[in-house]
Amino acid sequence: MKRLLALLGLCAVTCCLHAQVVDTTVCDILKNPQSFNGKIVRVKGTAVAAFDQFVVKGADCGLSNNNIWLSYPEGTKAKAGPALLVHVQPARNFAGEIPVVQRTPVQLDKNSKDFKQFDSLLSTPFWKGGMCLGCSRYEVTATLVGRLDGVEDPSLRRDSEGKIVGFGGFGHMNAYSARLVLQSVSDVVPKEIDYSKTLAITKDDTARDSGSQNQMAAAHFGLDTGGQDPLAATRSLAQAYAAGTPSGQQLSRAVNVFGKAGEHNGVVIVLGAANDAAAKYEGKGALDSPDGLLFTCTLNTSRVDGDAEIRTLVFAGENVANLRNPLPGSAGAPFYLQGYRAWVTTVLSAVASKQKTLTLPGGYLIWNSTWPQADVNKNMADAITSFLSTEELLSK
Repeated sequence: MKRLLALLGLCAVTCCLHAQVVDTTVCDILKNPQSFNGKIVRVKGTAVAAFDQFVVKGADCGLSNNNIWLSYPEGTKAKAGPALLVHVQPARNFAGEIPVVQRTPVQLDKNSKDFKQFDSLLSTPFWKGGMCLGCSRYEVTATLVGRLDGVEDPSLRRDSEGKIVGFGGFGHMNAYSARLVLQSVSDVVPKEIDYSKTLAITKDDTARDSGSQNQMAAAHFGLDTGGQDPLAATRSLAQAYAAGTPSGQQLSRAVNVFGKAGEHNGVVIVLGAANDAAAKYEGKGALDSPDGLLFTCTLNTSRVDGDAEIRTLVFAGENVANLRNPLPGSAGAPFYLQGYRAWVTTVLSAVASKQKTLTLPGGYLIWNSTWPQADVNKNMADAITSFLSTEELLSK
């Protein structure tokens, strides 16, 4: 009799746990993310690990950002993730109060066959011909179960003077209103991304250089490599433009956020996968900064190396500049417009380096040195616009 009661009790607990999983869709979550906060949800969607994205896409939800940021539980030590993540948080000397966030831990069976396949596919790069920044070979449709973290408004809150005084969102630039911390994955279906049209143009471009990962690590840890590291190269890029020109000023604004060599100004470069929900980014950081803000730029050097690190640092620098010191009238600029400007600045760095071509995930060619001068601005604008709206599912 006792065994029967125990069995019935176990069944009741199992049924209760099962009932706690909410079946929903990406769009339903994004329409009201706060209502799902803390819940275990099950969604079917397309997972993408791109340049500044590690997301689950749904159909077009008619929102300014139609993605849920994807994270693994802290300490998973898996491979897939964005090539770049810029995160802003209050520094140790931040003057305001930061609420303590309590989240229920999530356990992921990283040894399961489905997860191994999922992570392996999303971490497989596409590297053929020219520089393709953060380009993955596959996107993956799957059924995902995990804890949903949601906020009503992901916008960084600013005071009347434009200073950041509040934090809310998740993922790159804290711009996502929802984050899914993965618990399990099933029904994995890969789709190979077609780069053939762009590859026909870039196949003879040998811009990719695989020799600088040690230099980047040395620069991060303050070691002398005896040569120019990517951060030093990034700082010198703007000198390629004549003093006072708009292009030079725009590029200078992006690269100057990293400060002078040896200076700590609150912008930190970290090397890693940036794919887990790390608790250290939930509250105040461990370092001080001049304005009470920390900007952590995490580069995955298995996804971007050589000159691609320099392009990535420029993109990150533009992101930080837009957050820390927005241009007049742009403090509340949509994520789409901030991304657009960052890609234009990145193209300026490619031109300064005399790079032949530059491609984005999905095969969007945003720079080609053989374009007629009269067509450069239009071709670049069309490619960036298509990339942001079609691949990143962003809108103005």
